Amino acid sequence: MSEYEITVCHGEECEEALAAEGTTLAQLAMEYQDAYADEIILAKVNGKLRELNKQITGPCDVRFVTVADRDGKRTYRRSVTLLLQKAVQLIYGSESYLRVLHSLGQGYYCEIQLPGGENVDMTDAGLEEIRVCMRTLVERNLPIQKYSVKTEEAERIFHEKGMHDKERLLHYRRSSRVNLYNLDGVEDYFYGYMAHETGKLGYYELECYENGFVLLFPGTDTRNVEPLDTSNKLFHTLRKSREWSRMLDVGTIGALNDAIASGRGQDLILLQEALMEERIGSIAAQIAERRHIKFVLIAGPSSSGKTSFANRLSIQLIAKGLKPHPVSLDDYYTDREKCPKNPDGSYDFECLEAFDVKQFNQDMTKLLDGESVEMPSFNFKTGKREYRGNVLKLQEDDILVIEGIQGLNEKLSYKLPAESKFKIYISALTQLNIDEHNPLPTTDGRLIRRIVRDARTRGTSAQNTIAMWPSVRRGEEQYIFPYQEGADVMFNSALVYELAVLKVYAEPLLFQIPRDCPEYLEAKRLLKFLDYILPLPTEGISRNSLIREFVGGSCFNV
Repeated sequence: MSEYEITVCHGEECEEALAAEGTTLAQLAMEYQDAYADEIILAKVNGKLRELNKQITGPCDVRFVTVADRDGKRTYRRSVTLLLQKAVQLIYGSESYLRVLHSLGQGYYCEIQLPGGENVDMTDAGLEEIRVCMRTLVERNLPIQKYSVKTEEAERIFHEKGMHDKERLLHYRRSSRVNLYNLDGVEDYFYGYMAHETGKLGYYELECYENGFVLLFPGTDTRNVEPLDTSNKLFHTLRKSREWSRMLDVGTIGALNDAIASGRGQDLILLQEALMEERIGSIAAQIAERRHIKFVLIAGPSSSGKTSFANRLSIQLIAKGLKPHPVSLDDYYTDREKCPKNPDGSYDFECLEAFDVKQFNQDMTKLLDGESVEMPSFNFKTGKREYRGNVLKLQEDDILVIEGIQGLNEKLSYKLPAESKFKIYISALTQLNIDEHNPLPTTDGRLIRRIVRDARTRGTSAQNTIAMWPSVRRGEEQYIFPYQEGADVMFNSALVYELAVLKVYAEPLLFQIPRDCPEYLEAKRLLKFLDYILPLPTEGISRNSLIREFVGGSCFNV
């Protein structure tokens, strides 16, 4: 039997080894598992992701991926979802239907539909039955088998199973073949790599929530599942978005493609924009009804469309008889030499200490008391705050629309009376799913938005945007998400049609990323995802649309 010379790297260490012909990556992972604190679930072979049931077929460089890594975490979540599907079918029958509707906290919100179309009213006892069944499947360490079929054959399989969302998705797949996975008779298609056996899937939890339940995953500690910690406001915002999707008859990528292919793209744009304008008008009405409100504070994660939203809200406030004045929290940055730094020496522009909180409260309090205030302007070239004669005094109908990352943090506006503030949390909470069992992460939609916008407005390459994204996400987790529950209103800025528009701009930027750089795998994943979606031109999109903030052509200064 032949042996191959391989290089195995773990952490900063690499060592030469011999692997017999036919050795699987799983067998090799067992030898090196003790060098890792977390479970190995995938491998990179010569820089390409591979599932552990793959064999070594020649000399190669092997690096392992654990469930703590970005790609490993995604693989783990997909695989546990398949495990849940198997348990649901064992308990409720092979024609029962699991729907993974959207992310919620560190998990997925799910519902179970019976063959007659009735939803299961989940109870603690029912969840315990599923939990015990899943545990048994893990203990049996069943193989998750991968096999390739023609795309037309996959469409037929899912048509016969009544999984029409997957059937529609694959109808627009350009590839002639697709990979399916089988867990003890349960066949499915997943957007990405999977674990090779159920024994890898021992950490999860199930918790009743609203009409269904949440499948919870580990967080930073990959062997511990924290209780559900999420905003009920967030759930109801997501549910409202699903109602919009049903109204538009576009809940999945396949359904979006059907609408575009049938020539309904323009109608979809008009309907979505009308729904969004109605929602913004409703928020403006709430503000106008409370005559004591003087400060509208808007915050949300990166690429949520905060600037366009603030402009559109201001127009609606004018229509309600108010006089809005925009204020950017960026203008209250401390001078750069006073700004805190990250461990790597870069400036931390997102922490509260980066802002002159004392000056902000002094200015806002004076305005509230009817005094005139010269408003600051931050010069990003010199790194200093400047005053350019912009004097503001609030009259009876005047109101400030304040936008910035720390807007919802009470420590920012600690001196302002609670009744004078109206807080809005905005995020692009996409209402689209890839299909029944593959929710579309909201972070993917925002990342694609940012890639397109930053290339257009800042000349930033897609490679650099992807490289910066983990740092951006850490800032969001620390400075934005903890305060979302304190918002008076949550606004979903995702447009059901936007990925079809962004695709045209994002694909060329992603194709520019070299194969030998660390960001290539993420670019490849995003390209594969965008390949599912038919393109939609921008001609019919109004100039005040939030998507214009990213693709260009906005009537606002964004």
